[in-house]
Amino acid sequence: MGANILVVEDEPAVQELVRYTLQQAGMKAITVASAEEALAVLNEELPDVALIDWMLPNKSGLALARELRESSRTADLPIIIVTARGEEGDRVKGLDQGADDYVVKPFSPRELIARIQAVLRRRAPHASDAELSTGTLRLNPVSHTVTVNGAPVDLGPTEFRLLQFFLAHPDRVYTRTQLLDQVWGDHVFIEERTVDVHIRRLRLALGDGGETYVQTVRGSGYKLSSVANA
Repeated sequence: MGANILVVEDEPAVQELVRYTLQQAGMKAITVASAEEALAVLNEELPDVALIDWMLPNKSGLALARELRESSRTADLPIIIVTARGEEGDRVKGLDQGADDYVVKPFSPRELIARIQAVLRRRAPHASDAELSTGTLRLNPVSHTVTVNGAPVDLGPTEFRLLQFFLAHPDRVYTRTQLLDQVWGDHVFIEERTVDVHIRRLRLALGDGGETYVQTVRGSGYKLSSVANA
């Protein structure tokens, strides 16, 4: 489950280098050359991280970052600014506009991936490759495996994404609408009760401790308990 990265870069050579680097790291690159194209993509689907070049035609990357922070839909989108401007004042300016990190050109592929992964761990842990666990329940995004007490658990793709999201945000209650937005995608139009079906499947797959881990919060939604003794 590689992260989806929106790359906003108008230099074809740099765009291709970043795309190749991300693909080699198991991530999906969505590449555009302007702020306007980026906004069109974001209107359709939210990526896990936006990698934005400072110097873009018509509208700068800083202006785009500021606009994304001002919109409720993209306010929490992890943003990394990429630029050749490496002075401390420029870094501060970029971070002041809402960027989570700042990468200076020329950068190494390893540095870029490390910074993306660091932002994912901080801001979008459900999209990170880091192993997630609570109690005896463990999920490995790289090998796409889940175990309880060391025994493998067979999950469908939707149940896997649902559990990964819950493990990344333990003890937090989510409504059905929020789960649909976060796990299925905010532009996917399906019945809220679909969540109940997949919650039931997830609990059954987890065995006797399913309802102890994945709890119903009456009148609110669902949460994953980090103190469950399944």
